[in-house]
Amino acid sequence: MTTLANPGASAQAIQFHYDIGNAFYALWLDSSLTYSCALWDNHDTLEAAQLAKIDYHIEKSGARGRARVLDIGCGWGATLNRLVSSADVRSATGLTLAQEQAAYIDQQRWPGVDVHVESWSDHVPSAPYDAIISVGAFEHFAKLDQSPQDKIEGYRGFFRRCHEWLPPGGCVSLQTMSYENSSRDDFSPFFASQVFPESDLPRLSEIASASERLFEIVSVRNDRLHYARTSLEWRRRLLRRRAEAAALVGEEAVLRYDKYLHLWAIGFHTGTMGLLRLQLRKLESAKPH
Repeated sequence: MTTLANPGASAQAIQFHYDIGNAFYALWLDSSLTYSCALWDNHDTLEAAQLAKIDYHIEKSGARGRARVLDIGCGWGATLNRLVSSADVRSATGLTLAQEQAAYIDQQRWPGVDVHVESWSDHVPSAPYDAIISVGAFEHFAKLDQSPQDKIEGYRGFFRRCHEWLPPGGCVSLQTMSYENSSRDDFSPFFASQVFPESDLPRLSEIASASERLFEIVSVRNDRLHYARTSLEWRRRLLRRRAEAAALVGEEAVLRYDKYLHLWAIGFHTGTMGLLRLQLRKLESAKPH
């Protein structure tokens, strides 16, 4: 299998945000260091809601009891750990472009877990996977300056790879922010330069177009209000430990994160952005697009 050109954010762009320091994120994320929208159904603590989100994706991907599972954009490894410790998965592989995240996972020495600092476009597995999970990475798979056609083709490259790596009927459980009552023209210059450079959001229609004839969409949830709540909880925790955070990364960085979490909460609350959770099942005979 040949590698592809990465159509999305570069390693440098990812590291700009995620490698600010594990100690900084540990101040305001939950104890598992899960950095994506929680699932608040019938839960009232961040820890419980994040665990519920992880278990949701394990179930939707069909990962439980499987031999090999891939987590694309694995963060600090909370899902990888859950897969091998509670879901009876023999081998869980994580992909991240953030050096700090990979170093943290390596330090944990979780049995059955391995992590690679590489893009999905460079990944060449030693054997197929039984299930794939990708949470909070799809936002980095396209850039703002790409044409709509190139953007969808880049997404299609991702789905082609997932299709190659999965067995018949295998599933991808995907979570991503999305454009809702907004468009590319509304993408904040602050986010583009100071928060997530070289990144763009998908629309649900673009995901559907990019995956058609490769995967069927089995289920979709739009949980934007869950992300509004998650963002507000992260901001509350950050401000509670503001002095410690400033000592680690400087006051300017704390102000930047405070601003972005506040704007995120507003964006998800008003419907400017959505939070999609999709289950996609591999179609047996992929058709040309």
